[in-house]
Amino acid sequence: MTRAIFPGTFDPFTTGHQSIVERALTFVDHITIAIGINEGKRTCFPTAKRLAMIGKLYEGNTRVDVAAYGCLTVDFAKQVGANLIIRGIRTVKDFEYEETIADINRKLHGVETVLLFTLPELTSVSSSIVRELLSYGKDISPFVPEGMDLDI
Repeated sequence: MTRAIFPGTFDPFTTGHQSIVERALTFVDHITIAIGINEGKRTCFPTAKRLAMIGKLYEGNTRVDVAAYGCLTVDFAKQVGANLIIRGIRTVKDFEYEETIADINRKLHGVETVLLFTLPELTSVSSSIVRELLSYGKDISPFVPEGMDLDI
C-alpha cells in the first residue's frame, strides 16, 4: 500500500493544491494532507480552522485525511506510516529547491518525494495571493475549491 503525506503549511485549501491531491490519488492509496503548525507565522486561517475547512472538503473520502504536525516532515511521514511525500511546485525555482530537499530526504531519511507541478491555469494561486485578497476584503472564491466553506 502506498501511503503519502502532502505537507501544505499555508495553502492546501487552494484549487492548485486540490488538483495536486486529485492527481496524487491516481497513484497512491491514501494521502494525509499535513498542516504544519508554525507559531508566529502569518497564515490565512488558524490551524484549527484550516483543519476543519480541508476536512470538510474531503469529508466522506476514505482515501484522504487531514492532520496537523509540528515536527520535521520526514518524521511526520514516519509517524503516519507514509512512504512518500507529495510536494506541489509552481516554478522552475521551486523545482530546483524541492529537488534538493527530496534528495536530502531520500539519502538521510529513506523517504521518497514526488514533485507535482501545479496546473498552468492555477500557477498564480498561492497563500500569499489569497491572504492579500482577504486583507483587502476581496472575493477569493475563484481560488478555493467548490464547496469550501470559509466560514467554518
